[in-house]
Amino acid sequence: MAKDPVLANDWQPAAYSHELTDDPMQVVILGERIVLFRTSNGIQAFKDLCIHRGAELSLGKVENDCIVCPYHGWEYNTEGNCVKIPQQPPGRVIPPKAKAVVYSCTEKYGLIWVKLSASENPVPEYVEFEDPSFKTVFANPHTLHAAAPRVVENFLDVSHLAFVHEGILGDSNYAEIPDYKVHWRENRFVTDEIPVYADADGTGNYATIHYTFEILSPTLARLKKVNYETKEIFSMLFAVRPEEERKSTVFALVSRNYGFDQPDQYFRDFQQVIIEQDTTVVESQKPEELPLDLQAELHLTPDRLSIAYRRWLGELGITFGSEAGRKKVTT
Repeated sequence: MAKDPVLANDWQPAAYSHELTDDPMQVVILGERIVLFRTSNGIQAFKDLCIHRGAELSLGKVENDCIVCPYHGWEYNTEGNCVKIPQQPPGRVIPPKAKAVVYSCTEKYGLIWVKLSASENPVPEYVEFEDPSFKTVFANPHTLHAAAPRVVENFLDVSHLAFVHEGILGDSNYAEIPDYKVHWRENRFVTDEIPVYADADGTGNYATIHYTFEILSPTLARLKKVNYETKEIFSMLFAVRPEEERKSTVFALVSRNYGFDQPDQYFRDFQQVIIEQDTTVVESQKPEELPLDLQAELHLTPDRLSIAYRRWLGELGITFGSEAGRKKVTT
């Protein structure tokens, strides 16, 4: 069973589609080892465990749309049913319990998504990916030794731009954040536009950029930046794979309606610099798990979105990567 039944109801990013080759691939979501593999019916996601002797199916291979265990050659079809046990005579009935655990799996926006429960929650929308006026780049997957809620909250924190990313995204001489409001709309949180004096394009051309943040799920957020002088729009889908309590992997879809003549690698490299700067700070935070008790830390007006995020996680009953979950385990 997943370590957090609430997060198990949501689609979690497992990998970029282009990462999965013809060979099975292991990922970890909410402490659960999962094997991804391609078939003619699409990508499948199973618990990475052979029911026979507990070997990892991800060490095996795919043949005839079945995943083959590397230990004794047992074969499982796309429904998780064992259809071949080489050690048995061909006519012998395979035990009904010889089944792999199958998880919901889908592809969208160039990502593979996995859901550990049978809930019917849809994958949140990211409209820029299919908008022909935008071009999208897949940032490098990046693993942090930090709790997923800490990683997401950092992404939502507009106040740190002028310090952690000074000279790239902000200027400490212009660190004041105007008051803004957070709204609940269509099952997600959305901020007002927040004007930030920042580097407009990473080249030292400073301007007032308007930031809008959205929280789409506990592990999924979105950023939209608009420069009204140039009509340039930058958008990002920020998806966090919650692996272990203090280990997460970030996938970022970076979209823009400008600079089509610039190589994609420029934007990929730029995002890598940003996430590495964030990593240094986020991995240093104490407590490692995100405190959901709003009295545990001091909050200011610019922290409105973080406050909304923490309060929402508490209302949902999130324990994975939260201080509430750590206390639950230790008491």
